[in-house]
Amino acid sequence: MSSVLVTGVAGFIGSHVARALLARGETVIGVDNFSDYYDPILKFARLKPLRETPGFTFLEADVSDRAAMEGLSARHDDIDRIVHLAAQPGVRHSKVDPYIYVQTNLMGQVILLELARRLGPRLRHLVYASSSSVYGGNTKIPFAVEDPVDRPVSLYAATKRADELITETYVHQYGLKATGLRYFTVYGPWGRPDMSPYIFARAIHDGRKIDLYHQGKVRRDFSYIDDIVSGTLAALDRPPGAAGHRLYNLGASRSEEILHVIGLFEAALGRKATIELKPGEPGDMQETAADIGSTVRDLGWSPQVTVDRGIPLFVDWFKAYNRL
Repeated sequence: MSSVLVTGVAGFIGSHVARALLARGETVIGVDNFSDYYDPILKFARLKPLRETPGFTFLEADVSDRAAMEGLSARHDDIDRIVHLAAQPGVRHSKVDPYIYVQTNLMGQVILLELARRLGPRLRHLVYASSSSVYGGNTKIPFAVEDPVDRPVSLYAATKRADELITETYVHQYGLKATGLRYFTVYGPWGRPDMSPYIFARAIHDGRKIDLYHQGKVRRDFSYIDDIVSGTLAALDRPPGAAGHRLYNLGASRSEEILHVIGLFEAALGRKATIELKPGEPGDMQETAADIGSTVRDLGWSPQVTVDRGIPLFVDWFKAYNRL
């Protein structure tokens, strides 16, 4: 018997990954602390169908709680893979509460790596979430994993880059097999309410204005959740052949104009957006785009869902979930 530990299991990506693992017959141990960064009701709703699925075990705990995570590893000695997705997200919020980013993203990463180290040879693979934010002030588009990432423009980005460096150290010292995934603007059903797709949908539906920074001259690599899940599982199923640490971009590999994306929301909701153009803020990235060449080559994965298809799917869920 073997189990996959999924942290952040009540989160957006974590709940989808856990569902996909269970669907293919895996045993999943899920961990989440129901952080109040956004309304935990959404997290409870994501978790409910998982808890009703055979093969799923849930522990309410904080990944930065050393005693709790050590206790988990002692009780579940069948863990042979880890998908570490728990994190404190949000670029702007890192200016409000920097301490939680250090606590969750850095201490949480170290504690999970210590757990991985204690599992020893039993652990086949550790996959963890990094972010496109690590590319920071880079101007070369698209972003490639080989590009320098020493110019973070937010504390969130700095913690994610630090996670990569800390993992590299553990892999070198203890012979782990680890893969970091740099996710690009993930959206879709059950998405976070602090992210732009949910904000756009809510504002357009309610007739409230949308603030667009950099005078609306923003481009993002919008990545649909189903593609992100399939890429995450493709990485999990392909550990390095020997001890090693790899990094991959997971994104749609297309940079979409934000005004085009808003137009898709307008069409799906049948309402016009009210837009206010504003200058950029420190910490904002004006454009993101993923170079997924190595991801396609090594993982046999490529994205399938364009924004023209994905945005209407998200809006369908948004209206159903909010009973609109």
